[in-house]
Amino acid sequence: MKLDIFGKDGQKSGKKVDLNDRIFKIVPNDHAIWLDIKAIQAHKRQGTHSTKGRSYVSGGGRKPFRQKGTGRARQGTIRAPHHVGGGRVFGPTPHTYDLKVNKKVKLLARRSALSYKARDKKIVVVENFDFEKPSTKAFQDFLSDLDLNGKKVLFCSAGHAPLLVKSAANLYKVEVRESYSFSTYDVLKADTLVFQEGAVTKINEVLAR
Repeated sequence: MKLDIFGKDGQKSGKKVDLNDRIFKIVPNDHAIWLDIKAIQAHKRQGTHSTKGRSYVSGGGRKPFRQKGTGRARQGTIRAPHHVGGGRVFGPTPHTYDLKVNKKVKLLARRSALSYKARDKKIVVVENFDFEKPSTKAFQDFLSDLDLNGKKVLFCSAGHAPLLVKSAANLYKVEVRESYSFSTYDVLKADTLVFQEGAVTKINEVLAR
């Protein structure tokens, strides 16, 4: 699959780039995507929720009243779960929500997500460039030239590009990633993928393995 390469000004440069069919033209596997997205979302959960059981609630050290002779049911402590102010039964405890997904499944999920975007013609390739200094306006003008203003954009740079990252930091619908360091979730969340030419080269090398 070949795509036109656009310049920084949003005009076609006359060059084309080849997208590897093993990455951008496979039959998408929805189950692999579901497994990967589920693991990514689960990993975001802190798992720090906690409640106090009867052994952690303060008070209730002595027996509230004698065992026999009162006509009431025997009680060992006023901090038992059925008392007001008592401990909670089977409450949540801190734990991790991490899910294991095999590397090959993750790779298949990313390929599937990219194939969906390629099929829907939601991939734009631009020449390698960088800014002289961080500039939100310059990045916004770049998106305007590509008619992508107001859209959720995943921008993949050719390499380490701190100036591009800082320039897009205040654009809440824009995510900047270094070459192929994006996730399946990043791809599916974006309306359009913008790859620099160098990023496409690395993606073709790494994700085709």
